[in-house]
Amino acid sequence: MFAIIEVGAKQYKVSANDVIYVEKLDAKEGSTVTLDKVLMIDDKIGKPYLAGASVECEVQKQGKQEKIVVIHHISQKHHTRKYGHRQPYTKLLVKSIKA
Repeated sequence: MFAIIEVGAKQYKVSANDVIYVEKLDAKEGSTVTLDKVLMIDDKIGKPYLAGASVECEVQKQGKQEKIVVIHHISQKHHTRKYGHRQPYTKLLVKSIKA
């Protein structure tokens, strides 16, 4: 059994015991999160979401990804700017899918 869920602005295909990394959610580590924006379960398709469907997940970790270095360069102006960015994420373990 699999489900397609929407978290933030992205969609994920999940099944039981999958580990996914999503945009940061306001939840503590070890707590349970219920995601109710379910687009599809097996062969049932929602319009846009399935009524009464949900996915239960356990928050395993809150963290930041590795730093990426961004260089902004304008050659005609002799301007260079270098900065870094670390995107926050939430690591989720999918416990169950309820249709």
